[in-house]
Amino acid sequence: HVVESGGGLVQAGGSLRLSCAASEGPFNNYRMGWFRQTPGKEREFVAAISYNGDDTDYGDGVKGRFIVSRDNAKNMAYLQMNSVKLEDTGVYYCAAGRVPINYEADDQWYNYWGQGTRVTVSS
Repeated sequence: HVVESGGGLVQAGGSLRLSCAASEGPFNNYRMGWFRQTPGKEREFVAAISYNGDDTDYGDGVKGRFIVSRDNAKNMAYLQMNSVKLEDTGVYYCAAGRVPINYEADDQWYNYWGQGTRVTVSS
């Protein structure tokens, strides 16, 4: 089970950090992913981090602006959102699963999903 937090209202150009708490399961063995649902679009891959944090991947729309990280001692994952844009508005979901390399962006491989946290970017 995973639970997101940290969403809210942020001005364009600002920063926001989302958190994801994993409460059960072998968290340290799972790849953690972040996805978002933006208005009028299908769910979109944002970022993912390997079980040990050595490997990170980002969607094209957030590369260079967002940073994914994790703290296995706390069973936590994070998404640092910098230089946010209006198009970053949406509901952000944290997910966990045994996702193989090269499938990080494929949501079908993630078994556990949070309820989502809403991010609204204002001009």
